[in-house]
Amino acid sequence: MKVLFVCLGNICRSPLAEAMFRQIVKEHGLSNQITIDSAGTSSEEEGNHPYPGIQQIMTKYHLDGHQLVSRPITMNDFDQFDLIIGMDDMNLRHLHAIAPADAQSKIHGIYDLTPGKQGATIPDPWYTHEFQKTYDALHEALPYWLQYVTDHQ
Repeated sequence: MKVLFVCLGNICRSPLAEAMFRQIVKEHGLSNQITIDSAGTSSEEEGNHPYPGIQQIMTKYHLDGHQLVSRPITMNDFDQFDLIIGMDDMNLRHLHAIAPADAQSKIHGIYDLTPGKQGATIPDPWYTHEFQKTYDALHEALPYWLQYVTDHQ
């Protein structure tokens, strides 16, 4: 299965989700079965590494993601990925607006599977500087995506 995490600039939430999900997948011995990537709905940060506050979180939790480089989502991504997971309503609106009709069902919100939190979003820490809250939110939501992926292999 192929999973793509998407936020606005691909320098905060989605690269952190990518790094965290890679670690979870590795811990469960599924690295050779699941492909993980991240992208942004904007090309403004293209080529940049994760934001310094996100890099600090990655260091704190021993996540391998400092080398990640921002890239915008492409039309090819809608063909290549099985799950496209957006971090907030703006990301989801943009994804639905550009996705081909046959890829609409691949698009999901980060909290879609989290009991009692469906429809909730993760605020952009670039604005809030609440990087720990971003980690905590992803830490809560990502195990449900792992369960989904393992159930649908």
